[in-house]
Amino acid sequence: MITIKSHKEVDLMRQAGKIVAGTFEALRRAVKPGVTTKELDHIAYDYIRSHGATPSFLNYSGFPASICASINDTVIHGIPDDTKLCEGDIISLDIGACYKGYHGDSAKTFPVGKISADAQRLIDVTRQSFYEGIQFATRKNRVGDISAAIGNYVEENGFSVVRDYTGHGVGRHLHEDPSILNFGRPGHGLRLMAGMTIAVEPMVNAGGYGVYVEDDDWTVRTDDGSLSAHYEHTILITDGVCEILTQ
Repeated sequence: MITIKSHKEVDLMRQAGKIVAGTFEALRRAVKPGVTTKELDHIAYDYIRSHGATPSFLNYSGFPASICASINDTVIHGIPDDTKLCEGDIISLDIGACYKGYHGDSAKTFPVGKISADAQRLIDVTRQSFYEGIQFATRKNRVGDISAAIGNYVEENGFSVVRDYTGHGVGRHLHEDPSILNFGRPGHGLRLMAGMTIAVEPMVNAGGYGVYVEDDDWTVRTDDGSLSAHYEHTILITDGVCEILTQ
């Protein structure tokens, strides 16, 4: 079911989004060779809790950590552990915070030290594909307009969008309707309405779009071992330009 948020609900989501943005700033400073993903998880947990929120992901459907930490060929849902980051890695961090019952959800991919030009280009194209998509995130357009803009931009730049996972509505629940594909046809899908809050999140592979899930039932990796990047913000649909709630 699609939910249209009230002004009060949107204000709570803005607060959740600010906490997510602050968590990213704390993690950005901490991402460097030698740090473990478990250490990053502790930083995120402490920041979120100290700002009056709870980590959205912790114990969500059994997920055992506060953030998803996905290195190199891990697309999404990497579980923080004792793995140390190495010079040249890229790491996708996905963070959610729940403030007074409302969620903010965002993801970004960071370089670890000096990375290759190809890896940086993957990060840059993934980020820009989000902005290409949200140009169409306005009342009366359709979900497919966002999806098509993302997918076309990614493929024009020689990369692949993951097809097995999508963006989603967000609000009182971390995952709500509608699903937001990262490929599609303009003019198709649900019509956008002012007051909708959605998480737009391109997941982009340097190789093919195929992925598989590891035996832990969480970690998603590229089939071909290629690098993957992730970029996501929670946005509010308005009568005009959408508002990004997690920055």
